[in-house]
Amino acid sequence: MRAHKLDVVTEPGTRAERKERTRQALIEGTLDLLRERSFASVSLREVARSAGIVPTAFYRHFASMEDLGVALVEDSMRMLRQMLRDARRNPSTKTATESFGILVRQVRSHEDQFRFLSRERYGGVTGVRRAFATELRLFVSELTIDLSRMPGLEQWDVADLEMTADLLVSTMLTAVVGLLEIDRPGSQNEKDLIERTEKQIRMIMLGMSRWEPRRA
Repeated sequence: MRAHKLDVVTEPGTRAERKERTRQALIEGTLDLLRERSFASVSLREVARSAGIVPTAFYRHFASMEDLGVALVEDSMRMLRQMLRDARRNPSTKTATESFGILVRQVRSHEDQFRFLSRERYGGVTGVRRAFATELRLFVSELTIDLSRMPGLEQWDVADLEMTADLLVSTMLTAVVGLLEIDRPGSQNEKDLIERTEKQIRMIMLGMSRWEPRRA
């Protein structure tokens, strides 16, 4: 496991900066511990030790282990949501596959975070599950708005737009789980998975052009 203690103890800065570094060390140390374990199996004492602080100092940063888990979910998703939001400024079939490309790069750059998300989506800590569900709803809600701006979809019912957005998000989540199971980035298995997922996204987007929601 990586050591995070030196960064916390020796680096100068304001009190707020030192507190933020300690918070980040707690998050990174927790992700190290979670590589082969579930969140529910990790103790507060282990997390504090990973950051080089005493257990009582943990509470200066998080109210509980569940609070730490929620922060992990929110921090892991925040940057991804912003990047995908930028990619969807002009929604189209091409933009949908570009968004998936961004997701693939994020998964490979932050595998610990995505492994945590995929494992704890149905894990044993209630607050973490709820936080993940909230983030997914935000994804679907934002994508629903983007879809409503596409030519030809302005008159679609919100329910149909939400159903399509949910289908796209679910397709991408399935791909994330598949990516995490592939040990070698750039392998043929990964290329096949990416190609299959891009086809699925294009099929969904192209199928929308033939959908007649008022007659369904």
